[in-house]
Amino acid sequence: MTSPPRITRLTALWTLIGLVLLTLNLRAAITGIPPVLGQLQDTFGLTGVEAGVLATLPELCLGIFSALTPVLARRIGTQAAITVALVVLTIGLLLRVLPAQTALFTGTVLAGAGIATGNVLVPAVIKHAFPRHVGPLTGLAMMLMSVSGAAAAGLAVPLDHMGGWRLALAAWAAPSLIAALVWCPLALRGRKQPPEPAPARAEKGALLRSPLAWSITVFMGMTSLMFYTLTAWLPQLMRDHGYAPATAGMMNSVIIIIGIPLGFVVPVVAARLRDQRPLVLGVVTLMAIGLVGLLLAPQAGWVWVAVFGVATGSAFPIALTLLNLRSPTAAVTARLSGMAQSGGYLLAATGPLTFGVLHSVTGDWKPSIVLLLLLVIPELICGLLAARPGLVTPSPPRPEDHPEHPTANTPARPVR
Repeated sequence: MTSPPRITRLTALWTLIGLVLLTLNLRAAITGIPPVLGQLQDTFGLTGVEAGVLATLPELCLGIFSALTPVLARRIGTQAAITVALVVLTIGLLLRVLPAQTALFTGTVLAGAGIATGNVLVPAVIKHAFPRHVGPLTGLAMMLMSVSGAAAAGLAVPLDHMGGWRLALAAWAAPSLIAALVWCPLALRGRKQPPEPAPARAEKGALLRSPLAWSITVFMGMTSLMFYTLTAWLPQLMRDHGYAPATAGMMNSVIIIIGIPLGFVVPVVAARLRDQRPLVLGVVTLMAIGLVGLLLAPQAGWVWVAVFGVATGSAFPIALTLLNLRSPTAAVTARLSGMAQSGGYLLAATGPLTFGVLHSVTGDWKPSIVLLLLLVIPELICGLLAARPGLVTPSPPRPEDHPEHPTANTPARPVR
């Protein structure tokens, strides 16, 4: 197998700076919307349904565009794909402040597309440029994402008071533009390099026929589903159980804050272990304990908030680290990341909606909480399968898929 080209210290340092700036831009465009959603409704005359679509649109974009990212990276290169993503993100952020409802939704889609591309390629960059530092750099990326997401949510209202909701949304175009400028030299350098050798056998074939790839995808989807569902509905649930609105709203912030240091520590620990199943078992058990506590003793809300903070703050970093630990090369990492994040975010998008519909139909929170408890089972099973030692090995193309094969003229079976 041909070894990858050597990366100079200057290139490694520049890539590290670019990686930091990239991860700082992968949450702010999403978390900055909810605090000013009321102003957006008033300004554009959005109905409740339209406001709901606007709030969930970024998450849907993460699922859809994540699947397209590996194809883009193979065509133009990873560095160029990241540069394009940051430019698209910047355009989307600026487009959202124009006085037109179409621009608001179009800009949100573009911002979601840029974030989805960056999300997928972060593990691939780490695997390619820093293969010996997967744990610490994955942890650093997770921590910076959490910090930027919390900062965007926390600064949205002060920025709104300073210059209106347009300033609150457009302010994040500046760091994304700076990040794009930093990645431009890396993209140009990548274009000047000689073409990479043909992918090795381990990099060819279909990930869709890999049980390990599917286990990682479902585990990532379930961890995201738990987080998004809890943060979407926990404040209202706790208000219904006697907590003041301000206190109930603060619980989401505490969950995110608890996850910031865990986002750094957990990937470091996971990368040092040969078998990550004990970590998966621990965090999924914590999630189950928190949900049972919420079901039986919701009045002890702060206890369960602390448990949820540790569980959700650890689960997604484990899933993101597994993308690197279970991939033999950076090329496979990019493909696996695209599959896992696409399927995972689309799966996660069903959580808040189903949880809310079930509550509306029954008039009680308990059936919705029981549903999450049942979903802990596939999360645990897939998590344990994904955490077993081993590597994803894409299945080679089937003989009938090649034109020269004798049976090529017969109708091909669809890949499922």
